[in-house]
Amino acid sequence: MSRLRAISFYNSSRLARNLDDLRRIVQSMTKCGIRIEFVKEGLVFTGEDSPMANLMLSVMGAFAEFERAPIRERQREGIALARQRGAYRGRKKSLSPEQAGELRRRRRKADKPRSRIRHRPRDPVPIYKE
Repeated sequence: MSRLRAISFYNSSRLARNLDDLRRIVQSMTKCGIRIEFVKEGLVFTGEDSPMANLMLSVMGAFAEFERAPIRERQREGIALARQRGAYRGRKKSLSPEQAGELRRRRRKADKPRSRIRHRPRDPVPIYKE
């Protein structure tokens, strides 16, 4: 059986959007023996990393987090303006009222959560590319 040995990411923001998550993911993967490579930054993490590599990881994570904050802020402002114009209605409900009622009825009946999952309609999973 083959084992995952290495993962390459174009840059650190493709792996995580904040510093805590980035460090936790890199540490947990390197502990499992998986080599992490960030192509744009030219950094490789194997678990036997130098203090300088750890500092660079922290700086990259901090910049990714800082980069994301103004984007979210602009998005919230845009949504608020669109709501005022009546152009934004929010996300489409994933379940119809009848389906939601059926799930509530099953929950009250205290059946196992696994059986509730099987009865949910199967929608195609959206895949986003950035």
